[in-house]
Amino acid sequence: MSRFRLLLDAVDDLIVERPAVVVLAFLVVTGGFAVGLGNVSTEAGTSQFTEDLPAQRAFETVDEKFTPSFGPDTGTTQLIQSNRNVLAKPSLLRMLEAQRRLEERPSLRVVSTRSAASTVASTLDPNATTTDQRIEAVEGATASEIDDAVRTAAGNASFENQLSDDFNPSAARATGTVAVVEHEVPAGVSAQAGADTASPLSSIQQRSRPVVDSVGGDVRVFGSGIVSAEFENVVFDSLILVLPASVGLILLFLIVAYRDPVDLLLGVFALGVTLVWTFGFVGLAGIAFSQILIAVPPLLLAVGIDFGIHSVNRYREERVEGRDVEASMSRASRQLLVAFFIVTGTTVVGFLSNVTSGLAPIREFGAVAAVGITFTFLIFGVLLPATKVLSDRARERRGLPGSSRRPIGLSGSVLGAVPALGMGVARRAPAAFLALVVGLSLVSGAYGLGVDTTFAEEDFLPPEETPAYLEDLPEPFRPSEYTVTRDVNYLDEEFTAAQGETVTVYVEGPMTRDYALESFDRAARDPPDSFVTDGRDAEVRSIRTVIRAHANESDSFRRLVDRNDVDDDGVPDDDLEEVYDALFDSPAGDEARGFLTEDRRAARVVYTTEAGASQGEVTEDAEAVADRYRFEATATGETVVFQEVTDVILASAIRSLALALAATAAFLVLVYYGLEGEPSLGLVNLVPIVVTVTLLAGSMRALDLPFNALTATILSITIGLGTDYSAHVVHRFADEYDGTGDVFGPLEAAVRGTGGALTGSMLTTTTGIGVLVLAVTPILGQFGALTALSVLYSYLTAVLVTPSLVVVREGVRSSGSSSTDRPTLGSLLDRADSR
Repeated sequence: MSRFRLLLDAVDDLIVERPAVVVLAFLVVTGGFAVGLGNVSTEAGTSQFTEDLPAQRAFETVDEKFTPSFGPDTGTTQLIQSNRNVLAKPSLLRMLEAQRRLEERPSLRVVSTRSAASTVASTLDPNATTTDQRIEAVEGATASEIDDAVRTAAGNASFENQLSDDFNPSAARATGTVAVVEHEVPAGVSAQAGADTASPLSSIQQRSRPVVDSVGGDVRVFGSGIVSAEFENVVFDSLILVLPASVGLILLFLIVAYRDPVDLLLGVFALGVTLVWTFGFVGLAGIAFSQILIAVPPLLLAVGIDFGIHSVNRYREERVEGRDVEASMSRASRQLLVAFFIVTGTTVVGFLSNVTSGLAPIREFGAVAAVGITFTFLIFGVLLPATKVLSDRARERRGLPGSSRRPIGLSGSVLGAVPALGMGVARRAPAAFLALVVGLSLVSGAYGLGVDTTFAEEDFLPPEETPAYLEDLPEPFRPSEYTVTRDVNYLDEEFTAAQGETVTVYVEGPMTRDYALESFDRAARDPPDSFVTDGRDAEVRSIRTVIRAHANESDSFRRLVDRNDVDDDGVPDDDLEEVYDALFDSPAGDEARGFLTEDRRAARVVYTTEAGASQGEVTEDAEAVADRYRFEATATGETVVFQEVTDVILASAIRSLALALAATAAFLVLVYYGLEGEPSLGLVNLVPIVVTVTLLAGSMRALDLPFNALTATILSITIGLGTDYSAHVVHRFADEYDGTGDVFGPLEAAVRGTGGALTGSMLTTTTGIGVLVLAVTPILGQFGALTALSVLYSYLTAVLVTPSLVVVREGVRSSGSSSTDRPTLGSLLDRADSR
């Protein structure tokens, strides 16, 4: 560690002797990072989490292989209408007028429109083939004629699927309907392309909104482009809410903590440099700013405030002893740079453990946060002390009033009350208290094993009802108007019969083998509970069902099938190539290509699932059915993909927690061994964090907060952030302790010297991060609440548990020593009682 000491001396000399050079160097680097700010882009939605997953790759392969590659590509937009009766004449006319106005706009590239209103109009007048003609048919009909037309159309399954579940044919009434508008989009853009707000389909859907709104009434636009646009609006709206609120609360606490305008400005300046460096790095590295990364700025602000308070407070401790600026900063920086190094090392380990995740956004979050924490260490460990030296020198030269020299948290202060409580317990019954803590940790950890794991699109969407306190905010802080969650919930609740959840099995192999179609039938027989049944078989759509349907419509094709059905079970199993060729050349060819590739090497099988089945049940059953095929088969579809993400989230949480614990333990043991020759102090530093993790896990279950794409990182982050609090106490104790056996004097100095700063840091951190609950998306609010809770637990365990740990450790070491000069735990407590 001699090289480390030499490096520490060199940095200390720069801060004290050449602060202007330090500040100039940091400003130059800041200018370099500022260039990257213009390159920051945004990314939103759930697609970023599903990249590279096996089920998603299969899903994309299915979409690619079974989407026609010829002719213009198309995308669809939905028009949702809801009122007392969407089948009444005025409602029918409004929907048809919306369709007409969309068709009249060439830029919207409308190919066709389909709606219940169109069906009713065509029933009234079979010769009405255009939207204009259908409007005329409805306008010229009486109410009773319209009701009769609705009853006639009610036998059409397609018509009923466009109406809400409460459709009553006899009364000719329904409270909701969904129309479909098909657009021609540039080649290569599928119906799923709306997931990108820059896509042509997304642009079309955005421009369709004012057109439909001009109709008036109750028709609204819905589509993938609308969803992705709101995803991106949520990112901006959350940032514009969270950052000012975080900065405002932090400023309030800084005013209380610093009690000096110059120190306040220096702290804010350092925070600003931290954000510029981090955001600049994100831009230069080409990392898109996603919803998860919104949590990074409050984290950095909170950690920066922690470092800033400790730095200024430690400096003031030396100043009140009568030392000058240089001597005070030298003593403070030499001690704090080591503490900051320990804190930064463990925090970086906690964040970097997330790079092992199977999900790219979590990996990026871990990497960006780790880099940001490293920047925070450099800025608050070097730049802030250098600017403090410059400012105090300038004050003294000009005879200006000096800054406040009173440290926070001195004996008798409010901020020092909780740390003093920890010392009281350590003096009286440390072993009994630790036994109680261990029991509580075991119970909380065992209870926390039942925490749920989820992944759903709703996690990233804004709430259906924007809270009133957000709607009352002035511009630009007032959130955008969100409709997607309302519309998604409406469709799920009112159109359950029409939606029909499905799961896909992608089958690869030579589909011309005699047993190919027999394999399809065997796989569908006796389906699992989450699959909809049709007799003994699953309700399924595949090349097998296309063959059966066409055989019922074509006598010649039926004879071909019968001729190649060797075992007379209705399934062709001979010369399948000839059967496929005939099918592909028939009117059913287009439908057949949706289930079998031209080269006969892959097939798509679509199963209908029960509405009440859980994501996990559907995935497990789909994988079981896929195993029934005699070919290589993969279960896929949105449900399966999302369940795979859920599984990866849980695995990532466990793996990152284990890695963070192991790496942090190794780091702390090595650091304390190198610095103090006391590796056991590393374990003393770690124990409060383990307690914090178990308490947090139990709290997550008690508060019904699941592991999701963001909260899955919380346990490893807790290890990183929480080590900060116990590290300051343990390192200060090690610095004060002379090894003579008087543990309470140095421990008192450590707790008194750091306790107030820790309390102030905890308050700023919990509020600075806790403001994430104001974010528009639920996932960020949950993360903010959990992070604030983890910081609170870390603080409490640091100031309440650490003193008792130190006392018991010293007692154990003493009892195991052969020297009679070393006191035992009992003698330590007797000495404490005598004081």
